[in-house]
Amino acid sequence: MRYLLFAICLSLVTTTLEAQKISPQEILNRLDQRSAAYGTLAHTIWEYAEVGYQEEKSSALLQEKLRAAGFSVEAGVADIPTAFVASYGSGKPVIGLLAEFDALPGVSQEAVPEPRPRPGSSAGHACGHHLFGAASTAAAISLKEWLEANGGSGTIKLFGTPAEEGGAGKVYMVRAGLFDEVDAVIQWHPSDGNSADAGTSLSNKSAKFRFYGAASHAAAAPESGRSALDGVEAMNYMVNLMREHVPESTRIHYVITSGGEAPNVVPAFAEVFYYVRHPQMRDVRSIFERVVKAAEGAALGTGTTMEYEVIHGSFNLMPNETLARVMHANLEKVGGITYDPEEQAFAEAIVETLPEARRKPLTSAGEVQGFRMPEKAYPASTDVGDVSWTVPTAGLRTATWVPGTPPHSWQAVAAGGTSIGTKGMMVAAKTLTLTGIDLFTNPELCTRAQQELNRRRGADFKYEALLGDREPPLDYRN
Repeated sequence: MRYLLFAICLSLVTTTLEAQKISPQEILNRLDQRSAAYGTLAHTIWEYAEVGYQEEKSSALLQEKLRAAGFSVEAGVADIPTAFVASYGSGKPVIGLLAEFDALPGVSQEAVPEPRPRPGSSAGHACGHHLFGAASTAAAISLKEWLEANGGSGTIKLFGTPAEEGGAGKVYMVRAGLFDEVDAVIQWHPSDGNSADAGTSLSNKSAKFRFYGAASHAAAAPESGRSALDGVEAMNYMVNLMREHVPESTRIHYVITSGGEAPNVVPAFAEVFYYVRHPQMRDVRSIFERVVKAAEGAALGTGTTMEYEVIHGSFNLMPNETLARVMHANLEKVGGITYDPEEQAFAEAIVETLPEARRKPLTSAGEVQGFRMPEKAYPASTDVGDVSWTVPTAGLRTATWVPGTPPHSWQAVAAGGTSIGTKGMMVAAKTLTLTGIDLFTNPELCTRAQQELNRRRGADFKYEALLGDREPPLDYRN
């Protein structure tokens, strides 16, 4: 009799525990139910439009959301006030998610399909990082609920990463060892289509070159002056000559950020801001050194002095086929998005503003591109690159913008402020969630991904940040 009662009780307990478990589909259903709430979260950050290292309100909002969901949050990590790490769970595997939230200066735009700056704002989310941060937060919370209900070992870490746009926030977080115990990182980025390739990107190093001369009256006493602007222009001339003698895949860009204040005063100070890019970070190092030599020669030839400040440096993305194929399979399960009539009208109006060569069928927002391992680097840079050389990393892109929309454009800001952006963001949140569940239920994937990373980066690899030992440039947007 006692055995029978024990068996009945055990059966009831087992049935209750089974009933508490949450299936991946139920998790996706919950995300659908919370789509409007996460859309509001993203749109609030869209309205804040805070640039790199100044994202106080955006960072605080995401931290508040994660704390309310049961995460412990460590703020101000890596000597960056707006960086944070939100954690839940214990044991292995440790799965990391990345959350960006910085805007770009100079691209203020309302959520309308015509150029119209937003009053009171000089910046805008032209790369969709408001969506990035919100979707990753949604995925982290969903994974927490799944892990909590289904039990087992595992830790979720969401990394709040500021200043991706030229500030290299993640590099300082990698350098501080915050990713050392992480087994895999999953991340995403807004785009005009849906894909999860095992691709790479361009490595990048930037610096501000500052020239100092002597001011003088440009007409009455020019011989007494030494023009800092001459130094900048001489440097630019030599670097432009150098373009013929660098690897073909090199990209070098610059803007003169200070060139004097009045034509009749010989400029005593001038500054030029340079980016150097290449598919391999080792080549970026050597090309950048040549740019420095050009600056030194320009100063010598113009009788000025020069100093430079490295602003940021990031590695090229290290592809990980093991994780990327898992991510792609989940993206195919989730699928793309479809537009309602209002969204369709908005998208059609946006298309009319795009160059003919960029236009794509609007139906492509509902399609998932086939899996690829592109040999050619994606023509952009990201500080995710440093993470991917440290931890096995995979990412995806989803159609948060109207097909054909270029990043860093007013059209991207506009779509990101509408339900089109929210729909694409939720595709990312679902795909990240399913991928995280796969890694928790099959930790062998993390082992295989680490073996692939070890093979790709080589046995002698030792991480050394391109930006050296400099402190985070918290004022680089000032």
